[in-house]
Amino acid sequence: MLKYIQKKLQVKNMFLKRITLQHDNIPSFNKYPFSIPSIKNLHQLDLKNNVTFFVGENGSGKEAIADKCEFNTAGGGRNNNYDVHASESELGDFIRLSWLPKVTNGFFLRAESFYSFASHIDAVGDFEAYGGRSLHKQSHGESFLSLFLNRFNGRAIYLLDEPEAALSPQRQLSFLKILHDLVSSGDSQFIIATHSPILLGYPNATILNFDNGAIKEIDYEMTDHYQITRYFLQNREKFMQEILSE
Repeated sequence: MLKYIQKKLQVKNMFLKRITLQHDNIPSFNKYPFSIPSIKNLHQLDLKNNVTFFVGENGSGKEAIADKCEFNTAGGGRNNNYDVHASESELGDFIRLSWLPKVTNGFFLRAESFYSFASHIDAVGDFEAYGGRSLHKQSHGESFLSLFLNRFNGRAIYLLDEPEAALSPQRQLSFLKILHDLVSSGDSQFIIATHSPILLGYPNATILNFDNGAIKEIDYEMTDHYQITRYFLQNREKFMQEILSE
């Protein structure tokens, strides 16, 4: 599957071009999330690819973008209105999104509140857009893939917070294939916060690291996710001895 992905060129056709933090309007940088060093030092973030990964302490960055896109910050798109505690995003009041062109279609996946989103879909009976059956009647991994396969389509931006949460390694590869087909169509942009070294391996994506006080682009092989996983796989016995003897 990875060979299939690597054979096809990625199409650079993004909609969201820039995220700007409006420093002059922020009352205090001593309060979360503005106290996070990477957020405090953020002025302007340019998006260069139609697949961008966030790694490290990115705080409420995903929710802020979702809020500014008018997506439900508990999960969903513009038309998914349901009563559940949404993720509060004070940061969203102080960022400006620059589009070319502007799109209103899209989806915010928040893994930790996906159960509430699935209950909302049951309540409205909108199964057709999610594979034809209740997301609750599928395994956690199946329901995520049903969402990706059936709800993700057309000219849209997708904001995903830890999509690997319900996916086995094999299903993560299946998700990469779905993502690549959408990206190759030229009509989709993804911003993904993840801890998965499998997802981060997607070819030609931009990886933005929010650690160490500033947001910096980083190569895949330089991420902690890659290096720690690689070290563990190559030195499993030594690794286990080290951490278990502490």
